[in-house]
Amino acid sequence: MPELNEERWLIRDSARTFTREKVRPVADRLDPVKGSIPDDLIRDMAEMGYFGILIPEEHGGLGLGAFEYCLVAEELAQGWMSVASLIARGNGLIGSLKAMTPEQKATYLPRMAAGDFLGAFSLSEPDAGSDVAAISCRARRTDDAWEITGNKYWCTFADGADFILVFARTQPEVDNAARHRGISAFMVEKPRGQLPQGVSGAPIPKIGYHGWTTWELAFDRCRVPLGNLIGEEGRGFYLATAGLETARAHTAARSIGLAQAALDDAVAYAGQRRQFGAPIGSFQAIRFKIADMATQIEAARSLLYDVCTRIDQGVRCDKEASMVKLFASEMSERVTSEALQILGGGGYTTLNQVERHWRDARLTKIFEGTSEIQMRIISDHILGR
Repeated sequence: MPELNEERWLIRDSARTFTREKVRPVADRLDPVKGSIPDDLIRDMAEMGYFGILIPEEHGGLGLGAFEYCLVAEELAQGWMSVASLIARGNGLIGSLKAMTPEQKATYLPRMAAGDFLGAFSLSEPDAGSDVAAISCRARRTDDAWEITGNKYWCTFADGADFILVFARTQPEVDNAARHRGISAFMVEKPRGQLPQGVSGAPIPKIGYHGWTTWELAFDRCRVPLGNLIGEEGRGFYLATAGLETARAHTAARSIGLAQAALDDAVAYAGQRRQFGAPIGSFQAIRFKIADMATQIEAARSLLYDVCTRIDQGVRCDKEASMVKLFASEMSERVTSEALQILGGGGYTTLNQVERHWRDARLTKIFEGTSEIQMRIISDHILGR
């Protein structure tokens, strides 16, 4: 397993302290009532540099790699997964960073790193989820702007962000084999706290992932300046997939964080809860559960560190990124469920945090590519398409 050097230990420990002191108390208070991540917590995250971990130093970021990004994400997820996800709304929105022009980087990246220009990601549609190439939302070029029309789904933070990165079709589909061509990406700037002009929306009710709102959006000739095209026209599909290795590692880190938090809660409870005259942690059934949970977490963490090292070395690892996303998310649901079982009836109440970890862990098997999509990618690498 790649070693944590002194700098990485310090980054991890700092994020752990921040989570314990700043994140978890807020999550414990607001998640049960489906409250939103407070602005002052976002400002505190910005001061820690968490929105600029992946942004180069010359643009105001920390200039670090996927390894450090995932170290921070794992710790934040132990407090509230939504907060661990929020850091992806800066950091150049991962994949879009390389596609920006020098002028766009100079304009946007320093503000992103400072937490003053956070984004939402609008790719999915009612009929386009895992099949990204099925996008039907369209953008038409006029003399002075692009006009976007169509429906989008699963856009989290659409209201709280300063811009929405929207993927829309700018060229008609040629044939089924080339459906991915002709999709472009646009930075739709907007006031924080509002939807863009020309866009209406409805919140999607969710069983978890509280702290921010996930939206269904309807674009009706939403006007975007010509200069807000990100990357080359017609090549937005490649932009959407460019950061998938880091994004999937990030999801694995969040999964591991949830599992670790659930394990920690279960261990504490097992030492306090007494039945039949003894702490339940003295019973073999509980001890073996905890041993298995801890082993699964450590295995996922080791694989994550290996994948992050490959990413930072510039080694292609789409298969391994899918493996860690698959393994960590499936592990997280199992471990958080076992932790809830150890807490018994108390675990099924909102009085204990383990139910939050359990609900959020279930989502990690769905977003950033479902478990089934990951298994298809892995098997394609091994067996061929």
